[in-house]
Amino acid sequence: MEKTIKSILAAAVACSAAVGSAQTAITLNESVKYQTIDNFAASDCWSGEFVGRYFSTTNREKVAKWLFSTRMDANGNPTGIGLSSWRVNLGAGSAAQGDASGIDEAVKRADCFLQADGSYDWNRCPGQQYLMQKAKEYGVNDFVLFSNSAPVYFTKNGIAHCDKSTGDANLKDDCYDDFAEFLATTAKHFMDEGYNVTHISPVNEPSWDWQDNSQEGSHWTNKTISKLVKELDNSIASRNLSSKILIPEAVSYTTLYSIFAENQINAFWNSSQSNYVGNLPSVAPIAAAHSYWTFGTNYELQNSRTSAWSAAQNRNLKIWQTEWSLLDTAPSSKTGFPEGGYDAATHTDIALFMAKVIQCDLVYANVSSWSYWTALAQEQWGHKNRFYLIRVNASGDTGTESYGDLTKGGSVTDDMSLWALGNFSLFIRPGYQRVDMTGADEINGLLGSSYVSPDGKQLVMVIVNTGTDERTITLAANGRDLNGYTINKYVTDKGHRLRRELTLDPNFTGDAVKLSARSITTITLDAPEMFEHGDVNGDGSVDITDVNTVVNILLGNADASKYDNRADVNNDGTVDITDVNALLNIILN
Repeated sequence: MEKTIKSILAAAVACSAAVGSAQTAITLNESVKYQTIDNFAASDCWSGEFVGRYFSTTNREKVAKWLFSTRMDANGNPTGIGLSSWRVNLGAGSAAQGDASGIDEAVKRADCFLQADGSYDWNRCPGQQYLMQKAKEYGVNDFVLFSNSAPVYFTKNGIAHCDKSTGDANLKDDCYDDFAEFLATTAKHFMDEGYNVTHISPVNEPSWDWQDNSQEGSHWTNKTISKLVKELDNSIASRNLSSKILIPEAVSYTTLYSIFAENQINAFWNSSQSNYVGNLPSVAPIAAAHSYWTFGTNYELQNSRTSAWSAAQNRNLKIWQTEWSLLDTAPSSKTGFPEGGYDAATHTDIALFMAKVIQCDLVYANVSSWSYWTALAQEQWGHKNRFYLIRVNASGDTGTESYGDLTKGGSVTDDMSLWALGNFSLFIRPGYQRVDMTGADEINGLLGSSYVSPDGKQLVMVIVNTGTDERTITLAANGRDLNGYTINKYVTDKGHRLRRELTLDPNFTGDAVKLSARSITTITLDAPEMFEHGDVNGDGSVDITDVNTVVNILLGNADASKYDNRADVNNDGTVDITDVNALLNIILN
């Protein structure tokens, strides 16, 4: 018996070793194309105003760099996550009301540019405007202005969140045009200030009741949304704005398509429906939804998203995922989340699950934009990193949790969630197109997606390994020989925050690549530069300007290394007068 047990154990060990050493083949197929990516984003609610206004320059600069920078350090490690869009909250004025606003937490009360006398004070919200400015300086070109509530001067109950008496929208019947004018006026102001306001989002999670005292918010029906959108379309047109209207910011994917919910794709984009607005020039052909309430099981992660995408395709719409954090009850342990739920989950567990949700949104819902809620927040009530990318601590707070007053300043800490999002946002740039990829379609294992740059010169793969074992993959692409491509690998896991793998040979020769356990890995493959012989300056043609470049190198007025050895036209190992003669022969012949 003892011998039998030993044999079984030995076989088990051998089997385990074989599984661990097995290679998974990953293959890209560019002939099968999916969505083109518009952007990755995050929201400035609610702490953005406080950090941008009250924190030290050092801490504010950290936040801006982490969120918006696309630069690398000397070792090729990212210094930020390179968000390509920034969502800016247009407050309704609850901050000025103080405790009378009915919103318990001061940090969730928001100021308003519109004043009670009808004038605008553009000096309001200096913290939010600081982050907008930094985003623009770092190269962010897409700004979305979104509203949770109409200004309090226009609401039925005089505050910025609903109670049961407000009916189907907390907006006075005669103020739809006023609210629309406020949104369009604010958009025009920021457009004039140099911000590319690509979209205005007038309502947020309209099916929610918003009767609690947690934040600004209003319930809307499809009928009242349609009425407001028509007014906003007129206001945008009267100012000749290029901004588009983004609706409906559905609370979940299911409300986009379910006949048992709002069925909002059908309501707004089916011309036979009474609330149809799809023909309005300013309405974006985008169904915006939040990825809440649909991640509890692997079935939900797939089915709700494929159903939403099917409904969107029927109306020729894109889908944007415009808000997600780890809200709702904890995901089932069958999704790979810890058995003990949120109490048992670590910051790593939460960041890894976020990456899984992003991957599911990209692969199953085919989203063209993905946004996190919210960029900055205090860690409280045992929530860990469920609701922020960057942790905010008030001055004087100790430990990770913070309950202090942010108006007294404080500090900021980058979380693993920030860098997990960066595995996507920094490398999948606007205009990149998702293409088919086989070999990484395990909902509880390797789950990946792949992308091609607009010029076709770069391939990007993001692979989430939710498993507890290291995996080894091989890479191939139908229609491309990847040998000679430059390969780079960036890892976020328990011990790494979007770090470049320095030991990886950048010259790809088909070698296998290892993926650490419980990790998010981005792999980039860059095609070798192709240039015409004699095109020294790389401008696409061989002419007298190339001769001038070589002459300047010989005279010491230019650095030959900047031209990738192209100045050595005759390939004899040196740059001299014989290269000028070789160039003249090419041009003359």
